[in-house]
Amino acid sequence: MRRLRLKKLDRKDLLATFRWPSPRWFNLATDTVDRWAKVKPGDLALLEPGGRKATYAQLSLLSMKWAVVLRAYGVSPGDRVAILFPQGLEAALAHLATYRIGAIALPLSVLFGSEAVRYRLEHGEARVLLADREALEPLEGAIPDGVKIIPKEALWTLAEKAIPDPKPHPTQPSDPAILIYTSGTTGKPKGALLPHGTLIGHFPGFYLYSNFPRRPATYWSPADWAWMGGLMDVLFPALYYGFTVIAYRAKRFDPEEALWLMEHFGVTHTFLFPTALKMLRSLGAIRGKRLRLRSIHSGGEPLGEELQAWAQENLGLPVNEFYGQTEANLLVGNSFSIYPIRPGSMGLPYPGHEVVVLREDGSLAEPGELGEIALKTPDPVAFLGYWKNPEATQAKFLGPYLLTGDLATVDDEGYLWFKGRKDDLIKSAGYRISPFEVEEVLLTHPGVAMVGVVGLPDPERGEKVVAFVKLRPGYLPSPGLTEELKTLVRSKVGHHAYPREVRFVEELPLTPTGKIQRFRLRTLAQEAKKNGEVSG
Repeated sequence: MRRLRLKKLDRKDLLATFRWPSPRWFNLATDTVDRWAKVKPGDLALLEPGGRKATYAQLSLLSMKWAVVLRAYGVSPGDRVAILFPQGLEAALAHLATYRIGAIALPLSVLFGSEAVRYRLEHGEARVLLADREALEPLEGAIPDGVKIIPKEALWTLAEKAIPDPKPHPTQPSDPAILIYTSGTTGKPKGALLPHGTLIGHFPGFYLYSNFPRRPATYWSPADWAWMGGLMDVLFPALYYGFTVIAYRAKRFDPEEALWLMEHFGVTHTFLFPTALKMLRSLGAIRGKRLRLRSIHSGGEPLGEELQAWAQENLGLPVNEFYGQTEANLLVGNSFSIYPIRPGSMGLPYPGHEVVVLREDGSLAEPGELGEIALKTPDPVAFLGYWKNPEATQAKFLGPYLLTGDLATVDDEGYLWFKGRKDDLIKSAGYRISPFEVEEVLLTHPGVAMVGVVGLPDPERGEKVVAFVKLRPGYLPSPGLTEELKTLVRSKVGHHAYPREVRFVEELPLTPTGKIQRFRLRTLAQEAKKNGEVSG
């Protein structure tokens, strides 16, 4: 397949000339590292801050050997290979080796607890678990019988003796490659099955939010490789284009460490979710750092106008916000080098993706009308279905449209404006209130470091707006500050949307990808009510 490269045209010409590649065969290992191993074998593919590194030739050879080891353990095409490694060389090799033999990667975060790991291994029917011993220690008793554990030491020892087999299992773009369990707010997580060709569907978004990258380029993100953000927004697109990836993720994001890492290793492109940017902002003015960034990308939660302005002033360039989800990633976003960013908007649909806003009856919403974001299929980025859950798969579609469950409006120019998850939207006294709109305003207060807004039951209004606020150092909770925050929302959003309660917290519950866990905020509020706690 010819490598897809987009020319830096204006958006109208880009849309008119874009065509999806349609290769007969495509594999996430051979069409990434193997290609570059042949033409640029000495180019650096992976670098760990601790000193380990691998060229494209080394990644290719080592992954061939790891594939031989997996076959020796009885792994066949279609089998699930669970991967429990932190971001690093072993994680990359485990993925590449799995794809080479036509098996399906089941990535697991090292932050998962025992119940989360057991459920995914059992439901995904994993055949083997490739794991770091340190990650296994807290999971004693969580590994189901029948799942063979292969620690990294054994993988390296056996790989040293293995004779590499350069012939991969032939895979088509539609063949399954990855099984990622989505972190739903209710019920058990669902396993989204993604094909090898999902990477093809990521190319337009990757190219545009990277501001049309050119070699040499160095990518880094704290996004976990157990999720789509780390795998398909950073690692595999970067390997496809022959770039260098810094492989490092701390157990807890440290903004000062992140700045040092980007400066020391000359990072040119970084994906930082909004929570990470908020933590960087908490350091104050950071101008003067010798950063070499050519693009900053963000997704997972709305960025907001205030955070966008801070990033541009302190990091040296605008942030290209993007939107997607595990089942259909990188659908919409910004690329400030070819079209203007509208602060607060998530951007425009990327070339090749037909993204619309639908009413509940499936008709197209008018500009400014609230509706559900949907992707018209077929589309190479779309998932194949939920693992062992045909009912949930069917419910995900309305005719040819893949429904995201996210609400938005679209303006006259086609920009999309995120309003919230369908189950997060606050319905108060007849109004439909976006929690993100309230959060964005509260973040403009100099004392607010982070905030999460939810709706809680109210006998008069149906639901009331409640804000959970983490303060910056030097600020203390007080009735006066509570009233300041309420007044701020009244003046900026409206009287209908101001928080009837403000609860000050030390930390906000976050997912491993940095999203606020609103369902946990609701639970905390319910527990506080039972205990008779009162807030302003």
